[in-house]
Amino acid sequence: MKRSQINAIIENAIEFLNEYKFKLPPFAYFTPEEWKEKNHEYDEIRNNMLGWDITDFGSGDFEKIGLFLFTLRNGNLKNPDDHKVYAEKIMIVQENQVTPYHYHWYKQEDIINRGGGNLLVKVYQAADSDREMSDTPCFSDEDVEIQVDGRHYTVPAGTVVRIEPGQSLTNTKYLYHSFWGEEGHGPVLVGEVSQCNDDNTDNRFFAPTGRFPAIDEDEPAKFLLGNEYPPAKD
Repeated sequence: MKRSQINAIIENAIEFLNEYKFKLPPFAYFTPEEWKEKNHEYDEIRNNMLGWDITDFGSGDFEKIGLFLFTLRNGNLKNPDDHKVYAEKIMIVQENQVTPYHYHWYKQEDIINRGGGNLLVKVYQAADSDREMSDTPCFSDEDVEIQVDGRHYTVPAGTVVRIEPGQSLTNTKYLYHSFWGEEGHGPVLVGEVSQCNDDNTDNRFFAPTGRFPAIDEDEPAKFLLGNEYPPAKD
């Protein structure tokens, strides 16, 4: 992705979030120059990759296959002194903008439609061989247990679940899910509440996928992504 595209996505996201009166924490607006001056009191942000997260999943086409996220809070499973066991993100999903099939080895998460359009989520259970870290990802043809706002029920493998504003879907471990905004209903403001998040180790994608973008620095960054922070000044 070009840095100019990432800058534009962030600027558009700020405008969209402001329309919904969703305010981000102060560190969201630290410039790259300001980050160079920050000391160890901001290590939680650095170490747990809080902040801006823009990805095209290696597709080269963010509008078609991509996702905007901002990680608001997160613990760190690798740090025994970090007692925060939860994470929270805010996301913006455009109409027909696909997040590819994936599941999580560790975390369970609630995906919440906070407003805007409808979120469509297609679900499959991972096959037993897949859960054992087989080299070949594989869907199960078994029915899928769904949890929507505390209601538990089963649907056939490959069902598309519509999550309307105010509704939420629980994604359990080993549940393959892909989602996008329903056409004709506008972009979706999506929240995520989960156990600790580790995007370096906890994502199992069905197809080879790049979680973080390779960036063409065609202009200076307005804000740094959560995986780009410099080390503490002191």
